[in-house]
Amino acid sequence: MFNDCLDGIRVLDLSQYIPGPFATMTLGDLGAEVIKIEPPFGDPMRTAFLTGEDGISPFYKQLNAGKTVINLDLKSEEGKAAFTQLVQKSDVILESFRPGVMGRLGFGPEELKALNPKLVHCALSGFGQTGPYAQIAGHDMTYVALTGGLSQTGHAEQGPVPIFPPMADHSGAMQAVNSILAALFRRERTGKGAFIDVSLFEAALSWNYLGLTAATHGRVEECGRGELTGAAAWYNIYKTSDERYFAFAPIEPKFWLNFCKAIGREDLIARQNEPLPQDKLIEDLQDLFKSKTLSEWSALLLDAECCMEPIHRPDEVLDHPHVKERQIAFGDEIRFPAWVDGNPPAGRKPMVQMDAIALLDKI
Repeated sequence: MFNDCLDGIRVLDLSQYIPGPFATMTLGDLGAEVIKIEPPFGDPMRTAFLTGEDGISPFYKQLNAGKTVINLDLKSEEGKAAFTQLVQKSDVILESFRPGVMGRLGFGPEELKALNPKLVHCALSGFGQTGPYAQIAGHDMTYVALTGGLSQTGHAEQGPVPIFPPMADHSGAMQAVNSILAALFRRERTGKGAFIDVSLFEAALSWNYLGLTAATHGRVEECGRGELTGAAAWYNIYKTSDERYFAFAPIEPKFWLNFCKAIGREDLIARQNEPLPQDKLIEDLQDLFKSKTLSEWSALLLDAECCMEPIHRPDEVLDHPHVKERQIAFGDEIRFPAWVDGNPPAGRKPMVQMDAIALLDKI
């Protein structure tokens, strides 16, 4: 199982909300011991978006499952002393403060390196530690806006739409995980620690290589005008007669052929190659697909090998037979998304709240 890969690795998580906690949750899934250090008032994510019966957000519980949580005031002498001891006994720190905050607390990159030369310190911020945007406030959507990716969402008539799940938050989290794992691997060979500067914006920017590469070659796509963003009839979303939707992606000619044969419309075969934007073909398919319910189209097309899938609501996803078979999603727990040696991912232990002094005595 992968959950023993990082046995013996201790991670200090000073992050809040989604990106940092998602990253350290993943490191915990790989076997690391994760100690989440929160300010005296706690992580605001505890009460964000959705409240459980105990007053704590289920989102917070999922992101921090398996972690030991302590509260420290890093502005106090007692808090600084306790944190210093933890740094000396740990392998990784992930923090998500604005650039310069850790330094003002007395724990900048050089100070942390002096305390623990083998430490892997990852600073996960919105726009990175340097540059004119380093101190600019932002959230997922504003980071993605700067990547150019948001301009390619939505349709020409309505304009861009927000991306969900949050793309910069999660791409940034995974970039932090990848970078930390690489730094730990290097440390095994060289004994050197590392200071890693990961930007949520730049992580999302790297995922927009399709749009950026096209732009450098003189092709700038607007909302709904590219092959994969709404201009093609064969890569689009359609509404059914019962106000449901399905994703339709018979990109390859063999899949388009299968679709045309399944609905008895071989007259449509040659139309796949109509120039973009395929507005007339899209309109014709919209009219066609409004003639049946989602269940009727699913019965006709799901087995036709034409890359069609109903757009499922979250409650439907959890009951889907494939999701159940793969043992990844269990409502309040979405597990590490990989099987290892034929085994499904293991469940996480509950989060444990501890007193800082008691924790230090323990480790």
